Amino acid sequence: MLRRLTVTAVASLAVLSAAAPAATAASPLVPLPPLLPVLQGDWLDGKEAQTRLTVTVSESGNPAADGTFELKCGPAGGSHPAAQRACDLLDEAAASGENPFVPTDRNAMCTLQAGGPAAARVQGTWQGEEIDARFSRSNGCEISRWNNLVPVLPSAR
Repeated sequence: MLRRLTVTAVASLAVLSAAAPAATAASPLVPLPPLLPVLQGDWLDGKEAQTRLTVTVSESGNPAADGTFELKCGPAGGSHPAAQRACDLLDEAAASGENPFVPTDRNAMCTLQAGGPAAARVQGTWQGEEIDARFSRSNGCEISRWNNLVPVLPSAR
């Protein structure tokens, strides 16, 4: 999304730069400068790809896994107990074009099995997008969604 905004701003600036000399030919005003070199290239790629997440887990069945953890990727770090593996999983999801934080479709047919009281919330930025996702193990779809995000979320018992 940031890339689209930047491209739109650059395109607008280009149009204004082209129109400025004609509009200011009769006036003493200085025309707008040509496109700024800093807006060219892929300098945004590193910023868009940064991941900074807060993962809060409760009642996972593993007291060491419950709590609030910071996960930073590019490079992997933070207080998350499996930061590198979690970042690798999120990088794989991004490379395949999948968003692991999308909620389950309300019309999905899910098995009526209970996976325990575990709950989690993931907030922050992933691939330049704001994330605020909640996870549970309340039915088959939610259990699968949780398991697909291990090790970002802990294995629940």
